[in-house]
Amino acid sequence: MGCEDDELSVLIVDDDQIADLNAQYLSKSGPTNVIAFPQGPDSYPEISPQPLGDIVISIETAQRESRIADMGIEERMNQLLIHGILHLLGFDHVDSRQKAIEMDAKAAELEQLLGSSTPSRREM
Repeated sequence: MGCEDDELSVLIVDDDQIADLNAQYLSKSGPTNVIAFPQGPDSYPEISPQPLGDIVISIETAQRESRIADMGIEERMNQLLIHGILHLLGFDHVDSRQKAIEMDAKAAELEQLLGSSTPSRREM
C-alpha cells in the first residue's frame, strides 16, 4: 500500500474522550467509533520513518458495536483499525458512493488477510 516504512500511532479511549475529539476537530457531537488524523508526507521531512498519522478508537463504542454485530471485540477493533488506516491512506466513504465501494473492498481485503470472518460495516 506504499507505506511500509511509515509510522502509526493508535490511541484507545473511552466515549467521553472521543466525543471531545469529535467536537474539537470534526465539529460533531457525541462519540464515534474511530477518528483518523493524517500527518501527511511533508509534516516532518526530517523524521524517518515518516509518521502516517494517528488513529483514535473508542473502546466503549467498539464493545457496543461488537455486541450488536455478534462478533468478538478483537475482530471489531481490527475492523476499526483498518478503517482508520484506510482514511490515513486517503480512502474515503463520505464523498461518493463509488469511493465508499472502493474503501469497503479494500477493507474486506485487509480483514481477510487478518482472518476476519465478519464483513466490515461502516455504520452499526
